[in-house]
Amino acid sequence: MLWRPIGPAELRLIEESGMREFPPRLADQPIFYPVLSEDYAIKMARDWNVPASGKGFVTRFRVRRAFLDRYEIREAGGRSHLEYWIPAEELADFNAAIIGEIEVFASFP
Repeated sequence: MLWRPIGPAELRLIEESGMREFPPRLADQPIFYPVLSEDYAIKMARDWNVPASGKGFVTRFRVRRAFLDRYEIREAGGRSHLEYWIPAEELADFNAAIIGEIEVFASFP
């Protein structure tokens, strides 16, 4: 299971995909970073997305192991802050490797 903190604009785009895909990255977003910890995703949604956009959401989803095995797990500021760094140009392949739907797991506030 992977998690991703998002704001309301990204949630709308995910909903438009039928809860099957994350939207393309913006020009200033060279990587897509799904995280390995529910707690880390909650912290980011609550502490970063809420101040930036008024709401924060945590999504959870499954991705084929064969796809993820192509990438290293990265530590982002602490041992419990683990994430994959998927290059933006590989996001379509990532989306194709999602198993089932992307689920909204939590929302803040």
